[in-house]
Amino acid sequence: MPTARLAEALDGLRAERIGHGISCLGDPALVARLRESQVPLEVCPTSNVCTRQVPGLAAHPLPRLLAEGLFVTLNSDDPPMFGTTLTEEYRRAASVLGLSRSELAGLAANGVRASFLDPGAKQALLAEIDAVAAGGVSAAGGVSAADTRA
Repeated sequence: MPTARLAEALDGLRAERIGHGISCLGDPALVARLRESQVPLEVCPTSNVCTRQVPGLAAHPLPRLLAEGLFVTLNSDDPPMFGTTLTEEYRRAASVLGLSRSELAGLAANGVRASFLDPGAKQALLAEIDAVAAGGVSAAGGVSAADTRA
């Protein structure tokens, strides 16, 4: 999406989130605005590769978006069309883009914060993300192997 359209969505439509907003990086003023406003950017790396928005996954600007201090969520777009899942997007963000456990947890937490869930449900999910990120609980809710070590 050209940066002029991103600005138009923010100004004219008062968008509360931007889908596929990776092109914002082409406009430093828009990046600064998004950083200040913390409007969520829904980023879908595999979709961006399949639609040729980026030449390959290793070239995806997700790490740069995070480094810029933007509010980013990791998404799968259309899993059947692009042959991916949200879990796979997280795996690729770690294995190909080099995101850390902390960065992955931050993306998950951002997804919860940007959701339309009620505040109680958000708090419960954020607490679960914190526990998993700390290594104390597996994503399935059980005790991790690290917790069983003496």
